[in-house]
Amino acid sequence: MIIVAAIILGAFLGDRRARSIGGNGKDRMQYAAAHALGFAVLGLFLTIIIDRLMRG
Repeated sequence: MIIVAAIILGAFLGDRRARSIGGNGKDRMQYAAAHALGFAVLGLFLTIIIDRLMRG
């Protein structure tokens, strides 16, 4: 679930960032996709770290 939340948050933040610099629809989609992928990788690492810590 952390990964899904990270993807959604990343897409939202990427779209918001593209809007703030005046990007068109294609720019917004590209920023959203790039941020979603980056956040997904971070979410994956976070999930692995939490899983390893919980196993003891």
